[in-house]
Amino acid sequence: MLSIGIVGLPNVGKSTLFNALTRSKQADAQNYPFCTIEPNVGVVEVPDDRLQKLSDVSNSKKIIPTAIQFVDIAGLVKGASEGQGLGNQFLSHIRECDAVVQVVRSFEDGNIIHVNNRVNPKEDADVINLELILADLQTVSKRHDNAKRNAKGVIEKKTKIEIEVLEKIKIQLETEKPARLLEFSEDEIEVVRDLHLITMKPMLYVLNVDERITNNEQLTTSSEFENKLELADGRSLIVVSAKLESELAELSPDDAKEYMKELGMTETGLDKLIVAGYKLLDLVTYFTSGEPETRAWTVKQGTCGPDAAGVIHTDFIKGYIKADVVNWKDFVEAGGWNKIKETGKMKLVGKDYVVEDGDVCYFHIST
Repeated sequence: MLSIGIVGLPNVGKSTLFNALTRSKQADAQNYPFCTIEPNVGVVEVPDDRLQKLSDVSNSKKIIPTAIQFVDIAGLVKGASEGQGLGNQFLSHIRECDAVVQVVRSFEDGNIIHVNNRVNPKEDADVINLELILADLQTVSKRHDNAKRNAKGVIEKKTKIEIEVLEKIKIQLETEKPARLLEFSEDEIEVVRDLHLITMKPMLYVLNVDERITNNEQLTTSSEFENKLELADGRSLIVVSAKLESELAELSPDDAKEYMKELGMTETGLDKLIVAGYKLLDLVTYFTSGEPETRAWTVKQGTCGPDAAGVIHTDFIKGYIKADVVNWKDFVEAGGWNKIKETGKMKLVGKDYVVEDGDVCYFHIST
């Protein structure tokens, strides 16, 4: 399962957000730095209205959504890349994740200590980003030194490419810019993958605001933060009140809907975060739907039929013959598999078909 690491300075609301996401109390959310030492892991269902509609036409006995794993990683501080605040341990946890959500504090609360005794989301983000860059710089510099030391006499093509890539990334990191901004050839990307760089991972900012802030004020705050941060590297941003989300998570679904209505909210911040995290991982959802169950499956953008079938069972990759594919809207409008064939909207596809978000698939597999 793909995972997203939640990072930030101590006391910015990471664990509160994590507890709300997982509707649990498993992450310690006390008012002091480093109250989270070992990472907390929670699996969160991805909200998807399409599932119920598909289930209704298929008369499915159960619905199974897709899910993402969130990891609550302890607060990083300035000097984390050199081991400050158990930094090396925490940075290794980030490396194991597929993407990063960085929580930055924008709320004022005299009862919650800020590690730097002031609330400045731009400066907080700069501290975290620099520590991630410095951690990667250590990794790249060490690898670069070893590669040059081991390259003797006539340098093989593979080693030459490795040294060139390492030098390219090293220069980028030394200018305090993340590695994800660079472009790499197919040969180079093999070297990059092996490095497990933190700044190559996609990143999403969560601006944690006061629970009393209105929707319009959230838009203003978000815009101001984006301008200050200059999100030129494709990172995106959502605004959430971790405290409010925590309160909503403790209510029954009906009470939560009523409370949201009073606040003028059409969706929870957590739903926004889960969906944004899903997009961050460059995922698409396809469905299988029948009487036993309607189920969502997750694959990377660009996945072909056999590999998409392989997430159901690895044997399906080898045994894949073809697939019946239809867009979920057409499937619902037609009334399911029995009637969709009459519409001419169902496609019979082969091994080279690239699965699209919203496809309903029936795989033909040889046994």
